[in-house]
Amino acid sequence: MNKQNPEQISNIRHTLAHLLASAVLELYPGTKNTIGPAIDDGFYYDFEFPADMKISDKDLPALEKKMKGNLKSWTKFNHKEITEKEAKELFKDNPYKIELIKEIKEKGEKITLYTCGNFIDLCRGGHAENPAKEIPNDSFKLSRVAGAYWRGSEKNKMLTRIYGIAFGSKLELGDYETMKVEAEKRDHKKLGKELDLFIFSTLVGQGLPLWTPKGTQIRNLLDDYVWSLRQMKEYQKVEIPHITKKDLYEKSGHWDKFKDELFRITTREGHEFAMKPMNCPHHTQIYARKLWSYKELPQRYANTTTCYRDEQSGELSGLSRVRAFSQDDAHVFCRMIDVKSEFLKIWDIVNTFYKTFGFKLRVRISKYDPLKPEKYLGNKDQWILAEGILEDIAKEKEADFFIGIGEAAFYGPKLDFIAKDAIGREWQVATIQLDMNMPERFDLTCVNEKSEKERIVMIHAAIMGSIERFMSILIEHTAGKFPLWLSPVQVKIIPIADTHHEKALELNEKMKNADIRVEIDLSHDNFGKKIRNAKVEHIPYFIIIGDKDIEAKKVTLESRDAGQIGQLTEEEVLNKIVKEIKSYSC
Repeated sequence: MNKQNPEQISNIRHTLAHLLASAVLELYPGTKNTIGPAIDDGFYYDFEFPADMKISDKDLPALEKKMKGNLKSWTKFNHKEITEKEAKELFKDNPYKIELIKEIKEKGEKITLYTCGNFIDLCRGGHAENPAKEIPNDSFKLSRVAGAYWRGSEKNKMLTRIYGIAFGSKLELGDYETMKVEAEKRDHKKLGKELDLFIFSTLVGQGLPLWTPKGTQIRNLLDDYVWSLRQMKEYQKVEIPHITKKDLYEKSGHWDKFKDELFRITTREGHEFAMKPMNCPHHTQIYARKLWSYKELPQRYANTTTCYRDEQSGELSGLSRVRAFSQDDAHVFCRMIDVKSEFLKIWDIVNTFYKTFGFKLRVRISKYDPLKPEKYLGNKDQWILAEGILEDIAKEKEADFFIGIGEAAFYGPKLDFIAKDAIGREWQVATIQLDMNMPERFDLTCVNEKSEKERIVMIHAAIMGSIERFMSILIEHTAGKFPLWLSPVQVKIIPIADTHHEKALELNEKMKNADIRVEIDLSHDNFGKKIRNAKVEHIPYFIIIGDKDIEAKKVTLESRDAGQIGQLTEEEVLNKIVKEIKSYSC
């Protein structure tokens, strides 16, 4: 398996999902297999086991052994196209496969079977050519058992999902497992609770995060940073409502494309509205308020606002996947001749922002899939032109880029920035999208040099993407140890005894006056526990005040990252911290 060949990796992982299903059906007769895709680090397969069979993690070694035994005879996948009648007969005892067959037929797609060894499955393809030869026996393992609703909906039956991980070699697998242990320590859901950043409430609902004062502080600082970078590129702030008429999304094309993900509202007068799942159609209307001269372009609108999507319960995960998310969204309305310069301006913002946090970036040029033109708006010539522009921009930047066929937005191609975090994982973060279709749909124009109306184009740009998802990435990237300028509490003052409270309170006021975010621990906890609490909270600096400090007219300064610094005067401490905040702040 080659790290530079994502398609091969995906095919092998998909093959292993089939191999898992074959092992399960052999060891647990009467089980119904459903679906089994490849995922980022491996694969899974969902099963309905007989009522009297309970599968847990302790059963995985036997399943894994069976998989490795079957692998020896898996030398080739055979492909066969069959009729709907034949498919329903073959899977007559499996209601899940019957449901999939009906869907395939309704979409007008071919019904295909893939066979390897003694296992037959309903499948679109994408497998290893020779599994026994291509898949090392020690490059994969089963990892865990979990529950999962059929098709991700809590309205459906709960199934048993078996996960596996797979890589190119035993060494790669071992490296991944080491990284996984570290990732669990950095889990944003765990750290978010420990650091008191956000919560979820069953009364509020799944996928609807509530931000504490500390979490809100970080959100606001991040958003302010993005806005400061945009201000330098002459963006203007706008505001839009959170609901809109169905008509807007019908005209934009989003209603047909995303209608199942919309939170819909019917007014008492019978009008149909929706909670906005994105912001771009609203911004078109702000641009359309007047006829612009080419001399007044580009128009650059920025807007951090919450969007809403009816994600399935089974797909929700901490801040990574939510139903309410805040986008640091922006749209540029410009002429085609301005596209390159505007893309480069946004690229500069992206580079500056992610460099601040130590992320390494590469870029995916996300193009449309010529085999599935029905997924996209506009004509082929428009897409070829737009994709060529994006590729030229990436080459000019001498960026580390690759092509992603089928990864485009439905209205245009895009540059997706992929960030590598501190433990080597990659995350899609910022995106810049070129849209020639929505200006067409909303008839967006400017008056050009010839006093004629000229069609403009639209650029979509989100730096963080969603604040929620970026926060999940940043928490795990930093392990909750935020840089000084971003930390919700920058300094904690710890008096050793009650007799030191007065001095601590005086210093607390001085720090507040210097715009340092400071807390003072006046609890009845013993000194050791106070120190431990400060370290658990990952506060960048803490100041200790005891008898010796008061006698010396100094305080003892300790750093989260550098350990004990020693005794300093209050003025020295203030100057040091203020200087550091300014040097690292945005």
